[in-house]
Parts: sequence; C-alpha cells; structure tokens
Amino acid sequence: MSFIASLAAAFKGGSSRVPLARGAASPWLFAQNTGFAQSGRAPFDYGQAVRRAYLENPVAQRAVRLVAEGIAGAPLKPVEPRLAALIAETSAGQSQLETLASHLLLHGNAYVQVMKDARGVPVELFALRPERVSVVAGDDGWPAAYAYDVAGRRLSLPLLDEDASANVIHIRHFHPGDDHYGAGCLCAADEAIATHNAASAWNRQLLENAARPSGALVYDSGDGAALTTDQFDRLKAELSTAYAGTANAGRPMLLEGGLSWQAMAMTPADMDFATLKAAAARDIALAFGVPPMLLGLPGDATYNNYREANRALWRLTLLPLAGKILCALGEALTPWFPEATLAIDLDRVPALAEDRERLWAQVSAADFLDSAEKRALLGL
Repeated sequence: MSFIASLAAAFKGGSSRVPLARGAASPWLFAQNTGFAQSGRAPFDYGQAVRRAYLENPVAQRAVRLVAEGIAGAPLKPVEPRLAALIAETSAGQSQLETLASHLLLHGNAYVQVMKDARGVPVELFALRPERVSVVAGDDGWPAAYAYDVAGRRLSLPLLDEDASANVIHIRHFHPGDDHYGAGCLCAADEAIATHNAASAWNRQLLENAARPSGALVYDSGDGAALTTDQFDRLKAELSTAYAGTANAGRPMLLEGGLSWQAMAMTPADMDFATLKAAAARDIALAFGVPPMLLGLPGDATYNNYREANRALWRLTLLPLAGKILCALGEALTPWFPEATLAIDLDRVPALAEDRERLWAQVSAADFLDSAEKRALLGL
C-alpha cells in the first residue's frame, strides 16, 4: 500500500472491510460445475460461445449490436471538453462505449485501462479483452491488481497508481455467486443459441440432402436373397448422384424390381422446427433485453407497435446499462474531473421524446413549484 493510500485509510477510521472469497483464474469457472456433468452439457467455454452467438447466430449478433450501438450513439449531457474527448475516442479503432457495452452483455465484465501521461493525467481509455483479464486478490480477498494474459505473456496491472488514482476500471454485472466476476447474458442464452443454430443447420441439411422423404430402401426378392456387394455399392452411388443435393429436391425415385421405399423420419411439420426456432430466438432476445419485435421475429404481439417496443428497449435495457457504464467511468475519473457528471441527455433521445414532452407539460403545469424546483425535476 502506498503512503497516500495508507494516509487516506488512516483518516477513514478504524473499520475494515470484510474479506472476500478469492476468485478463480477464469471468470467462467463457476459454469464448470457438477450440474453440467449431470445434465450431459459441456462446460461453458466463452470463446466457443462467442463464436456460436456473435459470429454464427444472426439473432444474438443483432441483439448485441442493437444495444451496444444504441448506447454508443446516445447523446451525452455536456461535460468538460477533455472528459468528452476521453469518452468519445475510439479504443483500438472501436467505439469505447460500444465495446464496453458488448463486453458487459457477452462476458458480464468490462475492464478499462486508464493510460496517463508523465504528469499522471489520463490521455486515453483502453478497453481490455475481458476473457484475458483475471483478478489478483490480496490477503483479504479484495482485488489488488489485474493480470492480463496475451500471447503467452502475463502482464500485471495494479488496481491503483502510486497517487491512489484508478489504473484499471472494472465494470461488471451482478453475480450472486461470485465476489469478483459478473455474470453475462451470453451464459444464460447459450442453450437457446445452440437450439437456434441446430434448427438452422437442420433446415440447411434438409435442403442439401433432399432425397425426400427420409426413409429406407427395402429389398424383397421373394426368395429371401439379399443384394450382392456390387449391387449394394451401385445402389448407394446412384442414390448419391441422382437424388442428393438441392438440385434434386423432390425428384421422384425410380425403383427396380424388389425395391420399395419405406418412409421413417418425421416431416418438418411434425417436428415443428419453425416454432422451435422462433421460440429459441425469443429466448435469445429475452436474455439480451431486446423486445423480439425489434428483431423481426414473427408471431410476437407483446407490443402494440414498433414505437412502444423501441421505447421499452431504451427504458428497460439501454438506459440502465449506459448508466452503469457511465457512472463507473465518472467515478474512476473523479480525481481529474470532480464536477463532471456523465449521463445520457434524455431530452435528445428521439425514442423518449413523447415521455419527456409529457413530463415537461406536467412540471410546467405545477403552479406550486418555483422555477428552480421545476428545473431540478427536469434534471437541468
């Protein structure tokens, strides 16, 4: 502990923090429990889950981008130009707020390295890849530093600098069973994403192997004789050449004497894959906090119109997540910007225009309030 930190602790009083349980090296070790083994599911792997969701599943990718890009494009209240520049600058070519929102949605944790100049003044905020970061706990279990593993190297990033200012900002979602790491939406949506991807793959394979309907060729010569090896190989080759593939979908089969077709598989209507796929897509949207109507999912009539769904997205998802990110950044940057407040300017959000107009009308009509009280109610 630095001298300044020790001095600050001395003035705070004699109370001490309760110890925390030390976190595991991997933020996702909590998912690798006996429950997965008993259910037959493979342990949760963040890298594979991201590929399945963000890179392969259109619903999950659109849900994440809808939230992250909405937060990145939201208008902020005026603040000091230097602070506004820090927040608006890109992080490795990506929008800072969009990157942090995506990390929180997918991983449940977002880490920001505060890069400073020789005078100790922040000049850049860099969003760290959350799957590469692990908490280095002190003797009492509280985070003392962060380890960043990349390309076979481990870098140690102290939690605070020598002047007790923030060096790494950790933003996380609530996790009831972990003291150090947050729970992301991706873990909850992983099964629905796997179901949606499996339904899509089944539909694609149905088109590629369209010797329909699925079943078996039964040979009955009447005398109990079986096909010879040459006859069996020739029949397999003819089936693969003449009936497999999208170009041969629905093509009638010409069977020789003794051969009959017996359908065995259920039809797509029987298995109801369309309904299953739509239900999985709604579960994905639910996990990421996006109204299904905004993702173009059929059969969802929860909202009367698109405008109400867009307003619900802002009220229930974008504003709380943006508030979490902006409050964490503002709190960490308080030593350099003590008077600044990072927040979204609700009066400039088009989706909330009707709500704000109604609020302004109600406050303006309140004759028992003076001008200062009205401005305070409006957040001015």
